[in-house]
Amino acid sequence: MFKFNEAISFQINCDDQKEVDYYWEKLGEGGDEKARQCGWLKGKYGVSWQVVPVVLMKMLNDLDKQKSQKVMKAMLQMKKIDVSELHRAAVAE
Repeated sequence: MFKFNEAISFQINCDDQKEVDYYWEKLGEGGDEKARQCGWLKGKYGVSWQVVPVVLMKMLNDLDKQKSQKVMKAMLQMKKIDVSELHRAAVAE
């Protein structure tokens, strides 16, 4: 009778890419492939999840605003967050 929607989501803070990959695969299994963006996914029961590497928040809060903007721009292009890509974006010229 009641359906889940994006008004509520659960966030999983991951220590590394291995954890991101694990939760992304397990929680996304059977879910809506189109409902995946910027670390968000929707599982098979319609629950929304945020699978976030801890380093992402550190990088977005970097005092170097140019670096944090590069990281944000890279993250916005991703479905599942790729930690190595975030690091590359942060140091890109």
